[in-house]
Amino acid sequence: MNRIDRLTAILIHLQTKKVVKAEEISDRFEISLRTVYRDVKALMEAGVPIGSEAGKGYFIVDGYHLPPVMFNQEEASALLTAGKLVEKMTDDSIRKAYDSALLKIKSVLNSAEKDHLENLQSSIAVYRMPDHQPEFPNQFMSDVQKAISKKEVLSMTYYSTGKQEHTTRFVEPIGVVYYSGRWHLIAWCRLRNGYRDFRIDMIQTLEHAGERFDPRGHPTLQEYFNSLMKAHDDMVKVVVSFEKSATQYARNSRYYYGFVSEEDLGERCRMTFLVASLRSFCRWLMMYGKSVEIESPEALKETMEELVEELYTHYSSLAPMPVNGLMG
Repeated sequence: MNRIDRLTAILIHLQTKKVVKAEEISDRFEISLRTVYRDVKALMEAGVPIGSEAGKGYFIVDGYHLPPVMFNQEEASALLTAGKLVEKMTDDSIRKAYDSALLKIKSVLNSAEKDHLENLQSSIAVYRMPDHQPEFPNQFMSDVQKAISKKEVLSMTYYSTGKQEHTTRFVEPIGVVYYSGRWHLIAWCRLRNGYRDFRIDMIQTLEHAGERFDPRGHPTLQEYFNSLMKAHDDMVKVVVSFEKSATQYARNSRYYYGFVSEEDLGERCRMTFLVASLRSFCRWLMMYGKSVEIESPEALKETMEELVEELYTHYSSLAPMPVNGLMG
């Protein structure tokens, strides 16, 4: 990247936050701090109103904006690809907001970039395995994000798939995370007096409770997951694969056995679990017979062999004795 392009990129970057640290600019553009200082000085000499705060970083004085930014083909393609992911992996509120944003972006593209996107539109697709969708609105992610940003308490009616019950919860949200094909809200639940993981597509109603909470009493999302992993240090990671015919039955009960994630392999489905007892997990797997295969760990295969041997020995001892040579 030449210096003119870098100066423009730094200016755009400065407009993305209230305050940007010099180290952040250095890391992003792979330049030394001395070069950062020179580049910022050059922007200031060119008339860009850049302020600085000791120990914090640089900021653009309120009221200054660049003219509309132009995108190159690679950036436009990335936005189109992101839109395909948004369409399949978010809810109605995010899809509508992204569609609106993408229209605004397309309005500033030149003719060549617009033609480029039109040519790509039907050539990029994201497919998800069809599954049962609950009869819930699935339109609350945007409101959840606002509550996280503004530190607002949420009131919601939530359906628990495990207990198969509806409860009203008042929660203090700390973040959202995508795993196992779903978006999850991590929040402090006042009803349960602890942190809970809520599937956002299982929220039936959602309202702002008209109250703010103090975020200083909560961990960040990353701190929450770090503590969760430490609490599971004694757990064993298990990877198994199911034939497609058995996958739906496994899905119905997998959350009772430490389910973590799922991967579509075509003819089979791979699932990952965190397990405390290999023997208990093996007993669950046994009901699927030869439609399940253990990939790891080796200790799980050995445990399964032990249980099968126990069953064989048990039922062999119960077999009726041959009478007058007529049996056997």
